[in-house]
Amino acid sequence: MTATSGRGVLAEELRRSAAHVLVADVADPVLDDPTVHHLRRVLRLRDGEPITLTDGAGAWRCGSFVRDCVEPEGDVKLARAPHPPLTVAVAPPKGERAEWLVQKCTEAGVDRIVWLAAERSVVRWDGERADRQLVRLRRIATEAALQSRRVWLPALEGPLPAVDVLPGAAIAEPGGRTVGAGDTTIAIGPEGGWSEEESALAASHVSLGPNVLRVETAALVAVALMVDRR
Repeated sequence: MTATSGRGVLAEELRRSAAHVLVADVADPVLDDPTVHHLRRVLRLRDGEPITLTDGAGAWRCGSFVRDCVEPEGDVKLARAPHPPLTVAVAPPKGERAEWLVQKCTEAGVDRIVWLAAERSVVRWDGERADRQLVRLRRIATEAALQSRRVWLPALEGPLPAVDVLPGAAIAEPGGRTVGAGDTTIAIGPEGGWSEEESALAASHVSLGPNVLRVETAALVAVALMVDRR
């Protein structure tokens, strides 16, 4: 197994592969039926085209797609986890905007998405609904991670009470300071904003720019700024 850096430019093999797929074991990779269907029927890959494989926990390798199977090539590589890990904590937006948020923040490089239950939250996920949402959004995160050639999948958690998360987070608020290298968790409030109690709990306040942003846009901007400063 070859160790590789978790930082810097994306490996050329990942960049030029015709597809990047998730497998349970990169040392002995097996493609499941949905993956084969996607490669053959959706992407229309031909036999011999290069693909890359990952377990979503840093291990990856190259291979070729041949007769609906994968022929592994070369050594298994292990990429270090991005450091420090970056978290966006966010009150869920309405409708399909949560899907967009997960997709784009994953592509931008977030390591953890924590859903919050804030005092002024309009959307609330409880019990079975929360479980269903997490299953669906984790699938979307996996698809986005593979599309962007990531070898570490992001974690999705929650919903958690905002008061439990905010003491270790910087919250996005107008008039806050510039996002810095030490900011590794940024919290985005609901459409109604933070309550006074929640605002007072936060470790600090940071600005995401002069404009009023939708929840999902603010989350993406926060992730982009943290990734840039990592």
